[in-house]
Amino acid sequence: MSNQRNQRPVRLAMPVVAMVAAALLAGCGKQSSVDPELTATLIQPVARVEIQAVTITPGTRTGEQIYKSICAACHDSGAVGAPKTGDAAGWSDRLGLGFEGLTASAIAGKGAMPARGGGSDLTDTEVARAVAYLANTVGAGYTEPPVEQ
Repeated sequence: MSNQRNQRPVRLAMPVVAMVAAALLAGCGKQSSVDPELTATLIQPVARVEIQAVTITPGTRTGEQIYKSICAACHDSGAVGAPKTGDAAGWSDRLGLGFEGLTASAIAGKGAMPARGGGSDLTDTEVARAVAYLANTVGAGYTEPPVEQ
């Protein structure tokens, strides 16, 4: 009798297990109800990178614009011996050349600085604007050549 009692829960569980298995297998052949286009839209990246070429007309940049885009890379940190922006002691010998001498030195390149500070598209006037801007951070008082409109 005890043998029959132990088999009874197993007999009751078997049909339940069979029904669950049948329900799971019934969905195997059906196509997904998920819209593939919606799924593709939902898993798009959070951000996109778009590269656009910006064409700048030569001669139209101010000294500050040139400084921020080209010169600051070395002069802000003093990299490779560049005199730091605003460091009067570092600029004192260079300012002794005068505005024209300093501009000619920047156009030709000096030490580790390449010609035109690496901005090969800079005009002589733009280099002069950048020189005036940078030298004026230590009080040189140079007049930046005007940007022609």
